[in-house]
Amino acid sequence: MSTTRHELLHAFDLLLAPERFKDYGPNGLQVEGRTTVRKIVSGVTASRALIEAAIHAEADAIFVHHGLFWRGQDGRVTGWMKQRLGLLLGDDVSLFAYHLPLDAHPELGNNAQLGLKLGLVAHAGSGGRFGEHEIGFIGARSNGETFSNAKALAAHAEKELGRPVTLVDVPTARPIRNVAWCTGGAQGYFEAAIAAGADAFITGEISEPQAHYAREMGVAFLACGHHATERYGAPAVAAHVAAQLGCAHQFIDIDNPA
Repeated sequence: MSTTRHELLHAFDLLLAPERFKDYGPNGLQVEGRTTVRKIVSGVTASRALIEAAIHAEADAIFVHHGLFWRGQDGRVTGWMKQRLGLLLGDDVSLFAYHLPLDAHPELGNNAQLGLKLGLVAHAGSGGRFGEHEIGFIGARSNGETFSNAKALAAHAEKELGRPVTLVDVPTARPIRNVAWCTGGAQGYFEAAIAAGADAFITGEISEPQAHYAREMGVAFLACGHHATERYGAPAVAAHVAAQLGCAHQFIDIDNPA
């Protein structure tokens, strides 16, 4: 069973609607490979390790969240860029990358899939989204219960994600009902999450200002890892499209402590 590179691009674009987003880099086909696609490998980042693993797995196309090209970067093809492009071009493998569109998809995206992993469900309608492009999600536990406090939420996240969590707790412990989350490097969305009514905010990274906002506003902040929070959208989308078009799919997770 196989599809074509053109059909694959059309399916990804139709599902993720990249035209809706003003992004930090190009979404869609970033490196053109062979016309026929029998197998897709998905991963988080188009690192050399992922590309090498995909070639070893006999992939015709790679689908990632973090591609090769970003706004403002040095455009010269040297060093690591030469190595990664050389592997893709040398083996005629296509690279597809979707950044914000993959974060935002309401069922298969990074935020939707992280919510499933953590047992969280967004509130219905516009009340369940916040931030630019409405990428952030806000909701509650799918079982209807609350977390007794931020430490309990952090322990739950650590168990589900399999890694330590950086928690900035609030001075007065209180039950956590409304949880906001936005994967990856979305620490800048914290103020929007607070404005949306969050008791706690989950993302991948933390910068210096967020600790102060958390303590002063009484809203807990959890940094659970950039890679760790974004492992789920790419395989969900790639598996969905592969099944739709009748080709094989494999997710390869390259370990990353970030």
